[in-house]
Amino acid sequence: MTETHASAQDARYMQLALEQAQHAWDLGEVPVGAVVVKDGEVIAVGYNQPIGRHDPTAHAEVMALRVAAEKLGNYRLPGCELYVTLEPCVMCSGAMLHARLARVVYGAGDPKTGACGSVLNLFEQPALNHQTAIEGGVLADECGAFLRRFFAERRRAQAEARKLAAPQG
Repeated sequence: MTETHASAQDARYMQLALEQAQHAWDLGEVPVGAVVVKDGEVIAVGYNQPIGRHDPTAHAEVMALRVAAEKLGNYRLPGCELYVTLEPCVMCSGAMLHARLARVVYGAGDPKTGACGSVLNLFEQPALNHQTAIEGGVLADECGAFLRRFFAERRRAQAEARKLAAPQG
C-alpha cells in the first residue's frame, strides 16, 4: 500500500494509535495500537497483548473494540471508525465487520497477514451483509518504521543473548 494524503484528523487519530503501540512495545508485545472514534471523540483505545494475556485474540483492534462495545452498551458500533497502525488480519477484520464499523483506517500494510488488500480483502466481499469503508496508508511510513525498529531491536537483543550464552573458551 502507498502513503495516502491523510486528513489532519486521520493523522491525529493515527498518532494516538502509535502512542498505544508504544504501550505494547513496552510490554514486549508486537507494537500495534488502535483507537475507536465516534462523532469525533475517542471512545476506546487498545494495544497488542496476546503474549502477556495468553490470548490469541488480544490484538490491538479487538482490545479497542471490546472497550468501545462496553462503553456504548452494544456489540455493534455503527458510526464508529477504527484507526490501527498495522493492516488488520482476518480475525480482526471479521470482528470489525461484525461490529458494523463505518470505517477502518490503517497505517502500514501487512504483506504476510493483511486482510484489507495485502493478502486478501475481506472487506470487499459483496456477499457480506455489511460493508465497511477502508483506507490504508495513513502515516504508513511512521507506522512501518516503528515496527521495523521494534524487530531490529528484538533481533539485536536476541543476538546479544546468544553471544552471552555461548561457551567461553
